[in-house]
Amino acid sequence: MATYERPGVTLHYEERGSGFPILLIAPGGMRSTVEAWGNAPWNPVEHLAGRYRVIAMDQRNAGGSTAEVHGSDGWSTYTADQLALLDHLGVDEFAVLGMCIGGAYIANLLATAPQRVRAAVGLQPIGRADNQDLFEEKFDEWRAGIEADHPEASEQDWTDFRANMWGGGGILFSVPDETLTRFTTPWLVLMGGDDYHPESVSRRLVELAPGAQLVERWKADEHVADGRAAVDDFLAGHLV
Repeated sequence: MATYERPGVTLHYEERGSGFPILLIAPGGMRSTVEAWGNAPWNPVEHLAGRYRVIAMDQRNAGGSTAEVHGSDGWSTYTADQLALLDHLGVDEFAVLGMCIGGAYIANLLATAPQRVRAAVGLQPIGRADNQDLFEEKFDEWRAGIEADHPEASEQDWTDFRANMWGGGGILFSVPDETLTRFTTPWLVLMGGDDYHPESVSRRLVELAPGAQLVERWKADEHVADGRAAVDDFLAGHLV
C-alpha cells in the first residue's frame, strides 16, 4: 500500500485500475480499512478495478493509517482526509462507494463537496434508530485499542471526539436530516437490516434524498449477484 502524509496524519491507501475514479470507504466503523472489504459479500476493490480507477483507504487510526487525536475531531476531520487524498492523487470529480460507516461519510462528502461527487453507492449504511449506545460502545472499544499510542489526547479530547461522531446529526449521524433533502447526486442505497444498519434508516434516507434509490435485496447468498449487478448498472449509467 502507498502512503500519503498531511499535517498530523499518515494515510495508507491502495490504488488499482484505470478509468473514472471511485473512492472506496470500507466497513468496520472506526476500524474502516481496505482489508475489511474482504469480509463484504463481494469485494469492490477487486470487482471494480477492471473498469475504474479504484482508490481504497484506511481511515485515520485504523489499519496502517495514523493521526493525532483531538477533541475537535469528527466527521469533517475524516472528510478532509478523504478529499486531501484525492487532491494528492490529482482527482477532482469522483464517485464514492461506501459500506456501513461509509454511508455516513458519503453524506458528509455530499454536504461538503457536492460538485465533486458524480455518483454514490451506499451498502447497508449505519444509522440512528434507538441504537446510539451501540456506536458509542464500539467507539470505546476502538479507543481502548489505540489509546496508549496517543498521549497527546486528554480524557476530554476523547469525550468530545465521541460526542462529535455519535452525539449529533440526524439518522446518519454525520449530517442533519434536513441536509439530506438537498442531495440531488445520484445515490444507490443497498438496504441494511440489523441493529447497526437499520432497514428503517435506509428507507428514510431514500425518502429524504431526492437523488437516492433503494435496492432491498442484495446481501443474502441468493441475491448477491443481483445486488452486484445493480451496482454495476448504476455506475455504468452515471460514470460516462
